[in-house]
Amino acid sequence: MTVATELGASIAEVAGRVGPAVVGLGRGAGPGSGVVVAEGRILTAIRPDGPEELNLVFGDGRRETGRRIATEPDLGLALVAADSGDALAVECAPEGSLPLGLGTPVFALADPGGRGLRATLGFVASTGRSFRGPRGRRVEGAIEHTAALPRGSSGGPLVDGDGRLVGLNLLRREGGLILAVPAGGSQLARLEKIVRGEAAPAPRLGVALAPPRAARRMRRAVGLPERAGLLVRGVEAGSLAERAGLARGDLLVGVGGRELSSVGALLGELDGLGGGGTLELAVVRGTDELELEVAFAVPSAPEGTPA
Repeated sequence: MTVATELGASIAEVAGRVGPAVVGLGRGAGPGSGVVVAEGRILTAIRPDGPEELNLVFGDGRRETGRRIATEPDLGLALVAADSGDALAVECAPEGSLPLGLGTPVFALADPGGRGLRATLGFVASTGRSFRGPRGRRVEGAIEHTAALPRGSSGGPLVDGDGRLVGLNLLRREGGLILAVPAGGSQLARLEKIVRGEAAPAPRLGVALAPPRAARRMRRAVGLPERAGLLVRGVEAGSLAERAGLARGDLLVGVGGRELSSVGALLGELDGLGGGGTLELAVVRGTDELELEVAFAVPSAPEGTPA
């Protein structure tokens, strides 16, 4: 048997084992993929402001409507509830059990928008990579690999030679390399805790922000004095930001009495609230300076749990 034949057999074996758990997603802006990780649970990649309901296509051609029930916004992961039928869940590799060093063989699978299963072989090109997640926070520990994937593969599984889930494919990098975010048991456990009400989802202001460099350029373009801060490009209807009085064009220059220099600093303040409390924002609106307070409700304790 030639090396090429052996590699082809390996791809076919992994596809046969994991393929039935791969799900195609249709979600407004374009096709995507996901993977069954437990009965009635599909893990995928989606922006925090993405749709709540998703059109799912399973490997046997069955179509279902799934509902997003939990989101990990920093990683861009989401847990979707749907009838998974006879699709067996993919096994998660134990945390820290894999020597994913350079050259480790990995298999990438996807079903872009339900158009059919794709499975490719690649090798780990780099580990410990970083990227900016959907909320702007830098995410560490990503896996860069060479398994080629078509458009619509985001959210599909990256597995090892035994078909165990090691990551979720997210981004295509320059040169064709693919970036996958680790998707082990700890991420799934946190998402399930959010579903059960045992962990509060990350607090959200409900704003779209431009980075400081863009903010300075845009203020200069309309004849306003340059100022370091984060420019509000949009405010989500009904959000806490809207209720607090934030508006498109506002410049966030301070948070909690400190100067605001990056999206990461703002996210750090949000995370420190633990789902409750008040966020104090210093805002420049045109040439006026304002102080606004955003109130976050403290989440109620699950029934049967000490308050």
